[in-house]
Amino acid sequence: MKHNWEITAILLAMFIVTQFIGLYVVNAYSPVQVVSGNLVNVDSPDLPFGMQSPEIENESDYFRTVLPSLIIAFIIAISILILLMKFNVSFILKIWFFGVVIIAISISLIAIFPFLQKFTWIALLISLPFAFVKIFRRSFFIHNLTELFIYPGIAAVFVAILNIWTIIALLIIISIYDMWAVWKSGIMQKMAKYQIDKVGVLAGFFIPNASKKVKGKIKNMTKSELKKSKIKVNVAILGGGDVVFPIIAAGVILKTWGLWPAICVIIGATIGLASLFLLAKKKKFYPAMPFISAGIFLGMICAYLLF
Repeated sequence: MKHNWEITAILLAMFIVTQFIGLYVVNAYSPVQVVSGNLVNVDSPDLPFGMQSPEIENESDYFRTVLPSLIIAFIIAISILILLMKFNVSFILKIWFFGVVIIAISISLIAIFPFLQKFTWIALLISLPFAFVKIFRRSFFIHNLTELFIYPGIAAVFVAILNIWTIIALLIIISIYDMWAVWKSGIMQKMAKYQIDKVGVLAGFFIPNASKKVKGKIKNMTKSELKKSKIKVNVAILGGGDVVFPIIAAGVILKTWGLWPAICVIIGATIGLASLFLLAKKKKFYPAMPFISAGIFLGMICAYLLF
């Protein structure tokens, strides 16, 4: 088992809560919304800050333009991140993360509190201090709290430009990349280590996990002794990509098949992630997306057969 039962339960709980927040946020911006359990065409609000999704005229456009564009954008983003790591330009990464966090949280807040649609600057002002503490001050609580709202906001941007077949293709591509990045090249571990050690920010949930012996030492230490000590604490991590892609998948199913099929996708993704936690061994790295994607596909099949 990768982590103890307590840590595993906390990670899964945060994962599930974020998925359902994501469903709510995605539904708020979708032109096809769930109303009283039924899919209804509505005049939904546009994404804020001029982030209008391109209109898809033909089904073929999803594979001909949207999917290639997303893959190219993903490759460019990873390449930029690797270059910044190589030249150790951590401050640029902090500014990058800072901007993304503010916008993503604001998108979620505007969906949760509709009156903010006319006062988007208020959403930005609310998001600003949380983003500042998250990026420039280390706070375990604020970091994980903001993660609950960051990925729903990011997912809302992508759900509008994807359909079922493109999200299936995207999940397969991301799963293959995840396996290569973890098992073959090791770039995923390097990026996570760089984010934690140099940038001080990790895209994803993380929970410090110390043994009983270490916890006993920390408990008996003064603040000054704790600052000078070199006690090593293990960290349980769930990457941001492992959280946001299931939200995107559930969002696409939500606008296409409805609420219960979307919930099936969330259940499937959770089963996939839980299976990884149960089967994985301590101190070894595993790509989560193949497990999560398998669970998502299982949820899609169950939804198709049941609903």
